[in-house]
Amino acid sequence: MPDKKFSSTIGSQIEAFIQQKRAVGYPYHTSEQILLRFDRMIAEKFQQETTITKSMYSAWIEASPAEHPNSLQRRLTPVRQLGKYMNGLGKGAYILPGHIPHKQIKYEAHVYTQNELKAFFNAIDQCPPSPFSPTRQYVIPVIFRVLYCCGLRPSEARCLEMRDIDLKTGKIQIRESKGWKERIVYMSQDLLEVCQDYNAIVKKMLPGRRAFFPNKNGGCFSISTLCCWFHEFWDRLPEANVAKGSSPRVNDFRHVYAVDRLNRWITEEEDINALCLYLSEYMGHCRYAHTDYYLSLVTSFYPEMERRLSDVNEDILPEVHDEEE
Repeated sequence: MPDKKFSSTIGSQIEAFIQQKRAVGYPYHTSEQILLRFDRMIAEKFQQETTITKSMYSAWIEASPAEHPNSLQRRLTPVRQLGKYMNGLGKGAYILPGHIPHKQIKYEAHVYTQNELKAFFNAIDQCPPSPFSPTRQYVIPVIFRVLYCCGLRPSEARCLEMRDIDLKTGKIQIRESKGWKERIVYMSQDLLEVCQDYNAIVKKMLPGRRAFFPNKNGGCFSISTLCCWFHEFWDRLPEANVAKGSSPRVNDFRHVYAVDRLNRWITEEEDINALCLYLSEYMGHCRYAHTDYYLSLVTSFYPEMERRLSDVNEDILPEVHDEEE
């Protein structure tokens, strides 16, 4: 593909590195784009260098001075991995120390209230048409519902292809996931009907499309576009001005899915310890500790917990009477 050709002095090593990653099962699409930009910087500023140097890292870091530490970490990681690969080939590449940048900042999830969710989905249902993106008005109301109702990561939803979704059964196959861990999830009947209606419309616009949520060319929208869409509608809501807690993000639809599921199991008096294993697999977590994190967000469970413990407390703790009675 000409638009992805690596042209710097280490371009052939980058291409071989990406091929190796994909050979062992990693899609490596986002990282490929990062390395493509890194390659262009080398071709422009370091034409005489034949391996990765400390100066290259400095220039790469300075490319976005106001960048969030987490975003910088994501830009540096593929370059670090490339350097280790090149060192394995005897190329003497410089490896940036692991403590640079500092440890990633942990985001605190925003768990949307029911009023916030209703307001947001009502807003995106009024999405106006765009002359620059014909599919936009149809994609936006559906892709955010898939995020919320299925607990998908934003990258998983936007990268869904036609072959990944069975519009008869509601089965969704997640192929390109974090840690390259494939899994299958199912839509509810209501969501399936929404996706069927959506597909009937978009299919007429782009009959041979690859992406289930296509841009005007039939490919996938970028993650930055998804974030821009979210803020375009959320930031205008009255609820956004009074929302408590951390600033909401697209990823938080996944968090609220997990919290709602846990709350439902708790109120139904299900065995949380057993069901958390299924939730972990459903959400594609590599470690069960990642699922346990959501237990700390289940604030609406506290009244239910107090109710359940009341009978126990009456049996264990004797009633204390005032001595003057």
